[in-house]
Amino acid sequence: MKLLNEYEYKIPKIWFYDIKGVQDVATLKEIEIAKKLSNLRAKLFLESRAYIRQSLALLFDLNPLEIPIIANPGKPLELPEGMGNISLSHCKDAIVVAWHKEKIGIDIERTDRNFDYEKIANKYFKKNLDNDINKLDQNLILNQWCATEAAIKWDKGKLARDIKEWHYSSKNKKLFHKKKNLNLKFQQINFHKWTIAFALEDNFCLNSTIICSSKNI
Repeated sequence: MKLLNEYEYKIPKIWFYDIKGVQDVATLKEIEIAKKLSNLRAKLFLESRAYIRQSLALLFDLNPLEIPIIANPGKPLELPEGMGNISLSHCKDAIVVAWHKEKIGIDIERTDRNFDYEKIANKYFKKNLDNDINKLDQNLILNQWCATEAAIKWDKGKLARDIKEWHYSSKNKKLFHKKKNLNLKFQQINFHKWTIAFALEDNFCLNSTIICSSKNI
């Protein structure tokens, strides 16, 4: 296994993939798990695990099938001690994988996603918006949702339970969970037709992220 130098180990990495229906890298255990899922979930499960393995194989110079990842459906992703931390997110046509030496959470949404942003704002964010509710727009709420979900993934929480607990500041790029006394920083990245947010504790890393993609940035 390749040993990362100090700079490589310190900087978060994000890999972006278009969903193409490719499931060409999977362990026997992952194939058995997929057989118990619906057809749609099985395809996404295998494709996302393939991309995780391909990403980390490049990072650590390992065979993708040798990546010792624990990646069960609906559960937080895990790597052995000393290999850092990963997070995964997907929307209808893209998958992102994030890696960092410390805990990290990531979320991706399409910028043209059609949703009732006023209803979302009033239901989940009314008490922690840093703007007047009457001045909201769809982009603001989408970004807040994306960053908050990244924080929930960082904390290995539950969306339905925790979304109201995270307070969001777009100006300071901060996320705060009062009950748990958690303070995170986040970065929002506009990437082609998507918005990507990742959350972590290390402020130094926010402007030093590496995005790996086949797309022309």
